[in-house]
Parts: sequence; structure tokens; C-alpha cells
Amino acid sequence: MTPPTVGSLVDGLDAWADRALEELRGHRALDVTFYTLTALADHSLLWMLIAAAQALSSRRRAWALGTMAALGAESVLVNGVIKTAFRRRRPISPDHEHPLALRYPRSSSFPSGHTSAAFAALVLLGRTRRSRLVLAPLALAVGLSRVYVRIHHASDVLGGAVVGAVYGTLARRILEAILR
Repeated sequence: MTPPTVGSLVDGLDAWADRALEELRGHRALDVTFYTLTALADHSLLWMLIAAAQALSSRRRAWALGTMAALGAESVLVNGVIKTAFRRRRPISPDHEHPLALRYPRSSSFPSGHTSAAFAALVLLGRTRRSRLVLAPLALAVGLSRVYVRIHHASDVLGGAVVGAVYGTLARRILEAILR
């Protein structure tokens, strides 16, 4: 028996996730929820709005503004550098209709930039246990939304989560050093 390759394991994960979500697609409430969430996370808008809300508190203003700058840099890194290196095709197919409006990105599928930004924001904005309890499910839902709307493979989302968490951790350390 030939041992599985990394590629076959990744393909298997992606196919399994797509089949699991296929049973949920087409339910109006889920469609509206996931399409809206994925649109809100375009260009890190959701995370920028949360950071802007935190900036309204003078106590958190510098951190929130630093977070916004770090998220801008994360977008350039992921969408401009990392995706260019991978050039993975997206799971967009003419056979799949999208029930709601959806922005079709032209960049590579790997890693998911939406998910990377979500996990970077989770690390940067989730400075308390309470805020992490709110932001973690939101970050996970953004990642799931990308597979649900068929713009990313599940492995793109996993890769994006890792990239975002690592980037967010490094950016957090830099911000802490700057803001001391």
C-alpha cells in the first residue's frame, strides 16, 4: 500500500469539508449569515471597525491605531507576497451558483487572507479573556464563511489561521515594545 502524500491528505480534507458544508448550503438564514460575514470581512473592514471602536476609548487609542496599521501591513504581506508564492486555484466553479452577491478575488487561494486577518486581529484585539471569547468565534466564523461561499478550500483557511496567528503574535510583541 502506498502511503498518502501531503497533497492527497490536503485534497481529502478539502473534499471532506466541502461535502460537509454542502448539506448546509442553500438554507436562507445560513446563506445570509455567511455571505454577509464574508463581505464584512473584505479588506479587513470588520476588524478595522472593531479596532476603531476600541480607539474611541482614550486608554486604548494607541493600541487600536497600532492594530489598524498592523492589519494593513498583514494584508500587504499575505495578499502581495505570500499568495504570489503559492498561486493556488480557487474552488470557484461555473457549476456553483451563489445565492447572494459575492466579490470574486483575483488573488491566489492560499492562504485565506480573510482568515489570516481574522486571526491576526484576534491576537491583536483580544487582549483580555472576555474579548477573546467574543473575537475567537467571530474569527472562526469568518474562516468558515470562506469555505461556505466556495471562495477558499478548507486547507486555505487552516493556512490562513496559522499565518494570521503567527503574524499577530509578532505584531503584538512589536506593538508592546513600541507602546511601552
